[in-house]
Amino acid sequence: MRVLVVDDNSTNLDLMLYLLRAFGHDATGCADGATGLETALRGDFDAVLVDILMPTMDGYEFARRFRAAPALRALPLIAVTALAMPSDRERIASAGFDGYIAKPLEPRTFVAQIEGFARPAGP
Repeated sequence: MRVLVVDDNSTNLDLMLYLLRAFGHDATGCADGATGLETALRGDFDAVLVDILMPTMDGYEFARRFRAAPALRALPLIAVTALAMPSDRERIASAGFDGYIAKPLEPRTFVAQIEGFARPAGP
């Protein structure tokens, strides 16, 4: 599975990349929304993970632009964030995210959660 991870916090980004790679997945990381969006448009990913609270382009703006791109519309987009109030989850879902994973991450279940959201690999 090919996964794109977009998070401005290097510790969180490194942890997610490490966990995905440890389970045999091809993981690419980007430290900001603009670079992440460009990478998503150029790549062939099975899922995209995005932090919500990022400078310059936050996760909501990322989702808006992501969903506006015809090539990306069907690609699973998962929010990975510390925002945990019910209203936050509703806003994340209405912004076009397919799923939500709360921070701090639970390393034992993180990869299985991502695998559950990812689109099936083609033939």
